[in-house]
Amino acid sequence: MHNQMASTLLSAHHFLPSHRREKTGYLSTFRTSFCGQVVCNPSLCGRQISRSHGNRLVVNSLLGRKVRSTRRETVIPEPDYRIPIVLLGVAGGLVYTDNLVPAVPAGLLGLLLLFQTTRVRFVFDDEALEVKVGDQLQESGENVFVGGKNRWKYSTFVNWELWWPNFPILVYFKETQTKPEGQIHFFPVIFNGKQLYDVMVERAGPSKTSGPNES
Repeated sequence: MHNQMASTLLSAHHFLPSHRREKTGYLSTFRTSFCGQVVCNPSLCGRQISRSHGNRLVVNSLLGRKVRSTRRETVIPEPDYRIPIVLLGVAGGLVYTDNLVPAVPAGLLGLLLLFQTTRVRFVFDDEALEVKVGDQLQESGENVFVGGKNRWKYSTFVNWELWWPNFPILVYFKETQTKPEGQIHFFPVIFNGKQLYDVMVERAGPSKTSGPNES
């Protein structure tokens, strides 16, 4: 009887999560950043690794199936406030020199981009670029200019450019998902330019600005 109880307790021990594992999961969650880093938390990726007898590693899928090893991580470039700050600085300089007419549109555009920089995010997942809003990455809704969801598959990209790589101001791309003849999109670069450039080259292929300079 005593042997049976001991065996039951030992078996139950393997199914109880250790206090150390819980702490590790919480710490890794706090270290996860939504901006400019790969979003992949071990506790959220559907896998849990524990040690078994004989120092073997046993991988258990929390969802009951294997996670695709070839799936690319989600990348979200960090926000960059340089463009709105420059515009607001120009507006301030124009006001100082009593040039109020050009100061008003420059100031309004600077304020608009400053607001958008705090909320708009480019999310590059395994198969598409999607525009989301807020730190919780909420849906941005339908595109107000051309309609449809603000999500475009890399496979539909015809071409793209970043103006200008050293101080990027605009990112342009053309895709055939919205309409077969191609739809052009322009976005102000209110994200980290290098991170945006690198992930665009990786996911959407090279462009003129990413290729070698012509002699």
